Amino acid sequence: MLSTKLGLSAVLMELAAWSSPLLLRGHSDAALASYLLAHALASALLALFILPLLRGAQTRPRAPILALLALCSYAVPIAGFLGVLAGALVLRYYRSPPPRGTFESLQLPEFDLHQRIKGGFRQTGLRSFLGNAEVPMNSRMRAMVSLQHVSGRVASPLLRNVLNDPSEDLRLLAYGMLDTLEQRISRSVDHELQAWRVAQATEGTERPGPLTLKAAHNLSDLYWEFIYQDLAQGDLRDYASHESLRYCEQALALQPDNAPLRLRQGLLLHALGRLDEAAQAYDKAHALGLPATRVLPYQAELSFERRDFARTRELMRRLDQWSALPRLRPVIDYWSAR
Repeated sequence: MLSTKLGLSAVLMELAAWSSPLLLRGHSDAALASYLLAHALASALLALFILPLLRGAQTRPRAPILALLALCSYAVPIAGFLGVLAGALVLRYYRSPPPRGTFESLQLPEFDLHQRIKGGFRQTGLRSFLGNAEVPMNSRMRAMVSLQHVSGRVASPLLRNVLNDPSEDLRLLAYGMLDTLEQRISRSVDHELQAWRVAQATEGTERPGPLTLKAAHNLSDLYWEFIYQDLAQGDLRDYASHESLRYCEQALALQPDNAPLRLRQGLLLHALGRLDEAAQAYDKAHALGLPATRVLPYQAELSFERRDFARTRELMRRLDQWSALPRLRPVIDYWSAR
């Protein structure tokens, strides 16, 4: 609406500029001055009307473009006024056709196949994708191969679900990938056990030193990986828990103020059903400076297993003070509700 008013005002002002000499009767200086003033005002209004008609890149810089439009229409009385308007309309509505026949062929670039495999599947929805028998076999096989690029904690549960798949090829591939993950950790355990024996032979068993501490710490980490990555099941899981706890306690005997190891001890005791000892280990880890966000969820889980729901609610309300727990937010909201 504003642009339309500006255009009508420009036309009326230009008509007034040409009629002013007739009203003033003759070719006096007053008649010339009134024409120039009215014509200048009409040129300015025309420039303001035309500017919105131009495309984005054609209107910058704004002030010089406005001055150029007004000057062109002012310099040539009638032809300039009409020529500026016609030029703006041409620039707005006329588009040159795209060139034809410029390219006869286009060669596709080469892609890295490893990158294509890595980024071919996302973890979200992969469980339902692998379990869907309607999906073509080749697509499911490629999805399983892509799991070698994710962490074992994500890949292991997905591969275990495939062990019940009707397709023998998928089951064999899942067995092989799980075995590869397990063998990788087993080789590291064998290497650290050798380092443990060397440390005991070097430092002795009565006064162990840093070599024994490092070997015990690494062995506890490796046995914990069997549990964390869900590679050990049943009796093997219990064995890995006991071994990780044994080496963890040996490392804590040499380094009792290690807060992450103390939390590891609590998690292993918790997994083995020794709840009272696990509660003491959690309290000790928090007292040693471990952030509350790392300890409180496990303490709340332990209280829930004890059926101490009042304690569970109290711990979850303490967790509610922290805003960096998006995955626990639904649980916190449930227990914090009144």
